Amino acid sequence: MSFYTEADVPQQAGRTILITGANTGIGWETARVLAARGARVLLGCRSASKGQRAMERIRAVYAEADLACVQIELGSLASVRRAAAQVAKESRLDVLINNAGVMMPPYGRTEDGFELQFGVNHLAHFVLTAHLLPMLREREGARVVTVSSSGHKAGKMQFEDPHAEKKYSAGERYAMSKLANLLFTKALQARLARAGSPAIAVACHPGAAATELSRHLPGWLTTTALPLIRPLINSSAEGALPILMAATSSDARGNDYFGPVGFLELARSAGKARPSLASQSDADAARLWALSVELTGVAPEL
Repeated sequence: MSFYTEADVPQQAGRTILITGANTGIGWETARVLAARGARVLLGCRSASKGQRAMERIRAVYAEADLACVQIELGSLASVRRAAAQVAKESRLDVLINNAGVMMPPYGRTEDGFELQFGVNHLAHFVLTAHLLPMLREREGARVVTVSSSGHKAGKMQFEDPHAEKKYSAGERYAMSKLANLLFTKALQARLARAGSPAIAVACHPGAAATELSRHLPGWLTTTALPLIRPLINSSAEGALPILMAATSSDARGNDYFGPVGFLELARSAGKARPSLASQSDADAARLWALSVELTGVAPEL
């Protein structure tokens, strides 16, 4: 059995790719590889300084890398709109990778009043995708890649309480936001197909990867348990492999879902992953789409 590695990523010369959360972790590793393959990579980062440092790190390895920073704060739809306007000035956009996210923070809300995890992990990317669809929907080979998590399998959509006003559990709301990522992918792909668009929507998950997302986990878990299991989980570079496959594989089809191929999809290489039955519900995908339009006031044009 041959395993998927960075060496399998095809040349990307002439393509432009936007990655949110590209200054660290799996986002940065994805940007590094795509830049090395010749893509123009737009690094979506919360601040210009973080973006600059991330670009410097890539250029230290690939001096000729074609990079630009797009400042985007996913906790603010105004920032998302500004970022989309900046990207719209590019001559083309071939791939949007909705990667950035937060995992199990204390209860909080975005600038627009959304529960933080649902707002950042889903609604902000819904709006970003909507604004950038005009650049993607008519382009052959274009795709929207949304990074979910195997944690989506524990998720349940709380349509009647999307902002956790009645009850907040950090783990439950994280799982819900990751389930939303897959339902969004399904709904978007259905609309792209109905519109006859050559673009596709796909999803992926990095498995268990050692990234900054773990910063809100309990201290005992990160200081005691994580070092013990680190040999069994992905590094950030390994966690980026399913994203790279989703973004560049010529075998990818609409609504495909990629992840590690090791035990329980926790680690190692990349291949087709198994989404939950709940994530493939046509009814819930349609309901989430309608709710997202209602909450954000943005309706993707297809």
